[in-house]
Amino acid sequence: MTVTDSLQFAVSLEELLAARDLRAARQVDWLTRHRRPLISLTLVTPGPVKDSARYRRSMRAALAACDALLRARGWPVLERAVFWPDTGPEAFWAVDHAAVEIKAATVALEQEHALGRLWDIDVFSPDVGVIGRRSLDRPGRPCLLCDQPAHACARSRRHGQEELTDKIEGLLDGYFARR
Repeated sequence: MTVTDSLQFAVSLEELLAARDLRAARQVDWLTRHRRPLISLTLVTPGPVKDSARYRRSMRAALAACDALLRARGWPVLERAVFWPDTGPEAFWAVDHAAVEIKAATVALEQEHALGRLWDIDVFSPDVGVIGRRSLDRPGRPCLLCDQPAHACARSRRHGQEELTDKIEGLLDGYFARR
C-alpha cells in the first residue's frame, strides 16, 4: 500500500485480490449462517485508490440510503456490518425478505439516488447465489462516461482511469456541495 495523501491510499493488485477473496468468504459465511438473502455493498472506484475522504462520504451516504430503504419497506435486518479496509469500504445486511424483491429495490436505489451510480449493491440468495439485473429483465449498468454497457467499457479499457476518476470526483463534489 502506498500513501498518496493523508486520507488516500493506493493498493496493490495483490491486496485488491486478497480483499475480494475475503469478501467472497464473508458472503458465503453470512449466507450459511443466516440462510437469508444478503446485500453486499461496495463502491465503484476505478484505479488503485480505493479509500479516500470522498469515498468514505459516499459510503456513508450509501449506508444511510440502504438503511432507510430497508426501514421504509419494513424488511427485518438480521445482521448488519460495515468494514473499512484500505481496499475500499464494504457493508453487509442479512435481510429476512425475498431476494428478488430486495434486488429490485436496490436497483431502483442505484438508479434514483444522485450517488447511486457510484454504489455497487449486490444481492445474494442462499439458494441460487447472486441475483442479477437480468433476472429482473433489466439491462446492465451503463458506463459512467458513455451509453455503452459498463462491463464492456471496463473490459476494453475504453476510457482512461483519470477520465473515470475525474467523473466520479465531480459527481461526489457536486452532491456534497448541495448538502
